[in-house]
Amino acid sequence: YEGGYPALTEVMNKLRENQEFVEFRKARSNMLLSRKNQLLLEFSFWNEPVPRSGPNIYELRSYQLRPGTMIEWGNYWARAIRFRQDSNEAVGGFFSQIGQLYMVHHLWAYKDLQIREDIRNAAWHKHGWEELVYYTVPLIQEMESRIMIPLKTSPLQ
Repeated sequence: YEGGYPALTEVMNKLRENQEFVEFRKARSNMLLSRKNQLLLEFSFWNEPVPRSGPNIYELRSYQLRPGTMIEWGNYWARAIRFRQDSNEAVGGFFSQIGQLYMVHHLWAYKDLQIREDIRNAAWHKHGWEELVYYTVPLIQEMESRIMIPLKTSPLQ
């Protein structure tokens, strides 16, 4: 939300007053088994997500860090991101402020799964990448990778 927490509060208040949205939430709740929300902030060293032409696939990599390791993780990734800029695949890097804490999300864009594999393998041939991975892996409790295909309405194609 541009405008920070005041803008978020304004949107939440407007949605609470919107009867159509309130009815939608009631109907939706009958179909949900569970739901989680997070409020995320961007890492300062990562580019802000910008619209992309496609077609692309996107990989969302999520890391549950060990409590107390966010600063260490950020310091390593501030250096590591330079290894992953060659093909403009880095879309955004975020960390949780509200919701499940010590969560980090990286969003990457690729033309297809083969390009994804090629780019990821190429990083291992760059001097310094292996060392940064070596130091960041012990900071992780859990990790997940999801491949996503954008809807036609998404600014990230």
